[in-house]
Amino acid sequence: MSALTVTHFNFPKQKSYYKGKVRDVYNIDDKLLVMVASDRISAFDVVLPKGIPYKGQVLNQIASKFLEATKDIIPNWVIAVPDPVVSIGRVCQPFKVEMVIRGYLAGHAARTYNNGLRTLCGVILPDGLKENDKFPEPIITPTTKASVGHDEDISREEILKQGIVSEAHYNQLEDYTRKLYARGQEIANKMGLILVDTKYEFGLCDGKIYLMDEIHTPDSSRYFYLEGYQKRQDNNEEQKQLSKEFVRRWLIDNGFQGKEGQQIPEMSDAWVNEISERYIELYEKVTGDKFIKYPTDNLLERVEKNILAAL
Repeated sequence: MSALTVTHFNFPKQKSYYKGKVRDVYNIDDKLLVMVASDRISAFDVVLPKGIPYKGQVLNQIASKFLEATKDIIPNWVIAVPDPVVSIGRVCQPFKVEMVIRGYLAGHAARTYNNGLRTLCGVILPDGLKENDKFPEPIITPTTKASVGHDEDISREEILKQGIVSEAHYNQLEDYTRKLYARGQEIANKMGLILVDTKYEFGLCDGKIYLMDEIHTPDSSRYFYLEGYQKRQDNNEEQKQLSKEFVRRWLIDNGFQGKEGQQIPEMSDAWVNEISERYIELYEKVTGDKFIKYPTDNLLERVEKNILAAL
């Protein structure tokens, strides 16, 4: 199976090309953005050396489905999805923060808590919690949006103090974040899942706030299985989860957390295929749809042809 790890297209009226950790973004005449979800995979803000077949398709199709399912809450940037790995939409001016919302003490929040800290992004965390416990109320823990390197935790107060986002806009972002998370949780519960935590990106277009990028995918979200959740918590067992956390765990177990001097462990073909299958499983579990494996030969040609037909 081929993986789509690099694109170098040149479209009519193309103004710029930006290569993100996972997505390749083409600006068309400052009017449209063409976003290609590659099969690159990142963890600890580092792109791993091998692509994961079908990962881009999984991300793009989950995001498309949930952007459609939340457009009554907030308009989103997407105008067309001409290929399984491509979304085309309006150009927005992004807010320089990512809105992370957490309903449970998991991942980065759990690692912070287990280190003895009781404040995360200015939010005071209650004592007596154990990993994967539900918070009394979901908490918002924003990060700065770094162009290069690591995103950094930041508090609401610091965002306003530094003037990164105006207070009026920030209040709107918080409101949208809570409503989107509630909708995501509702959809996940129907599928037998818990949406543990997730992040949203927003931008402005013609003075209006739009939801950007992706939503409720395994790259931006963590899911637990709903059935047996409480029993596993009561018995101090690990939660069954659907997310990229298993990749992070594998890296940690192999001595890598993105820190200076650390070597990325070797990814065997069997491990790459297992990651691919886990992403496909997540797609089917989260959406309730059967995943269609589009042919991966001539991927670049197919993607380019479908984008050109849509422009």
